[in-house]
Amino acid sequence: MKFRTTRWAAVSAAALLALAACGDAGSDSSDESGEYDVADSPDFEEGSRMAELAEQGSIKIGVKYDQPGIGFRGAGQDEPTGIDPELGKIIAGQLGIEPADIEWVETISDNREPFLQNGTVDLVIASYSITDERREIVGQAGPYYVTGQSLLVAADDDSINGPEDLDGKTVCSVRGSTSIDTVEQEYGAEPAGFDTYSECNDQLLNGSVDAVTTDGAILLGYAAENPDELKVVGEPFSEERYGVGYSPDAPEMCQFLTDTIQDAFDDGDFETAFDLTLGKSGNEVPEAPELDACES
Repeated sequence: MKFRTTRWAAVSAAALLALAACGDAGSDSSDESGEYDVADSPDFEEGSRMAELAEQGSIKIGVKYDQPGIGFRGAGQDEPTGIDPELGKIIAGQLGIEPADIEWVETISDNREPFLQNGTVDLVIASYSITDERREIVGQAGPYYVTGQSLLVAADDDSINGPEDLDGKTVCSVRGSTSIDTVEQEYGAEPAGFDTYSECNDQLLNGSVDAVTTDGAILLGYAAENPDELKVVGEPFSEERYGVGYSPDAPEMCQFLTDTIQDAFDDGDFETAFDLTLGKSGNEVPEAPELDACES
């Protein structure tokens, strides 16, 4: 469903996670650019949400601001960087929307569904794991990326080497995330919920919690910022399938998003986006996951 007409160059700052290997996650020195299509007068069914967005020429996309490599906006940055904002630009382009006409809205785990339900944003691309429970409330298309839940602990802590060591330990994650439910219900951890992973990271650094849990890709970014104080331990112990959230009032968005993501896999746009963000850590582009079918 690609509309190949014009192209724009998206200057992408190197995601902080990219520097995990060298332990310098606080710098930003990349001047690399990725190119994605912007459709010229795309044709959508009249009255569809895609047609409305294309006509207005702008879109609001909710992303995280505190996840290096996934969605991050540091002090002095004009816009967020990471795999999620890159995917947002790819999707917007297929609606005929230029990157300058995307309004980025900081979105935390606990307000992703409300933001979609009340129209605060048009899409949520914010390390948004697909679950049956969420799909009862909002729409989710994907997955575009599959990762796994891991643990971040103090570098000198040898008492936690995996989820089996969490019984009675205080573990931090964000409110509304699947990660905090998993460690509490399956491994007996004492949950400590905060609004952002940055807060959890601070709690771990000051010794208020024993561990932080979320997707491994996110935790590597925080470990890279403090390599002498933090480390990621154990093997991933869950599967998190990242999807794109959309309003439950616009079910027609599902097929558009699914087709756009599949096209990004097929034509190399997703590879470009990955290389500019998570790929900077030395990770290879993962095999494209099979996308879920949309309900008819």
